[in-house]
Amino acid sequence: MTRIPRGLAIALWPVSVVYGWVVRAKNSMYDAGWLKAKRLNGTVISVGNLTTGGTGKTPMVLWLAARFLAKGKSVAILSRGYKGSRGTSDEIELLRRRLGDGVRFGVGADRYASGAKLEAEKRVDVFLLDDGFQHRELARDLDILMLDGSRDLKSESMLPSGSLREPVSGARRADILVVSRNAEKVPIGAIDSNRRATFFTQTRLVEFRRLGAGPSDSKYGSTINRSPSFAFCGIGNPEAFFADLVSWRVELAGEKAFLDHHVYSDLDVERLEVEADKVSAADFVTTEKDAVNLALAGRAFRRPVWVAVIDFVISAESEFVAAIERVLRARRRGAAA
Repeated sequence: MTRIPRGLAIALWPVSVVYGWVVRAKNSMYDAGWLKAKRLNGTVISVGNLTTGGTGKTPMVLWLAARFLAKGKSVAILSRGYKGSRGTSDEIELLRRRLGDGVRFGVGADRYASGAKLEAEKRVDVFLLDDGFQHRELARDLDILMLDGSRDLKSESMLPSGSLREPVSGARRADILVVSRNAEKVPIGAIDSNRRATFFTQTRLVEFRRLGAGPSDSKYGSTINRSPSFAFCGIGNPEAFFADLVSWRVELAGEKAFLDHHVYSDLDVERLEVEADKVSAADFVTTEKDAVNLALAGRAFRRPVWVAVIDFVISAESEFVAAIERVLRARRRGAAA
């Protein structure tokens, strides 16, 4: 993620203090039962994080959706549709492309209303609440909290001077912790992760697919081109994407990071071509989310653009599945009591 300059962070710190008070007060009211969460009929599984920036939420939602679909379940994904319009967003379109017509989507700020509308149309067995850890208005049966193991959250401050959406202590609400980027530590300081099921993930390259082409036009790893590539992206954690490319043995001539959810213009395309010219890059490499946001740019690239199609590997996958089922069984027994 993009770091806030130190001077600006100091100036914004009083706002962060007030924001922290508001978030703590809201959480306390839900914890005490003064505020009530609304419940849908279907099972609700939330996937979220404590910070802004990428932690692997979308790959986790994809993984869960594919698994429940394989078991014959009716699946719906509830999303706010951040920085989207007309009932969709870049992340929703990415999910649609990967999952096809097997999953329905409810998009809007009121996730309960979106879910209730879907249930009124047709039964839903499992709702996946995308980026839902802080959305306590909707009751959930399982909270999966995604954490970036390369970041030390003990040193982070609250928004807007830092990246924390809520205090690190909020992690205690999670049923399962999933740590990406670092298989050696859980980056939440004093929180007792030993009392929660904790798993680790690593990003895995599936293939590079040429922008605008079908699955048949794909390549793997360093076979994209014998000459260096120019990487660009507009995602929550661009540094992680660039590091992944290096680990996949893609030689980089240069890189460019845009803001998360950046929608590309013709001018952006031209500027990228100019930067690639300067470093003699043979082609471009970007992410699936950026491929969605490139659709509005009318200007075509002069070089090939390769899109990294990824998924991830979960450590102790069978134990992860068992942990999910264990929590859901316990919640069902509690609801029936």
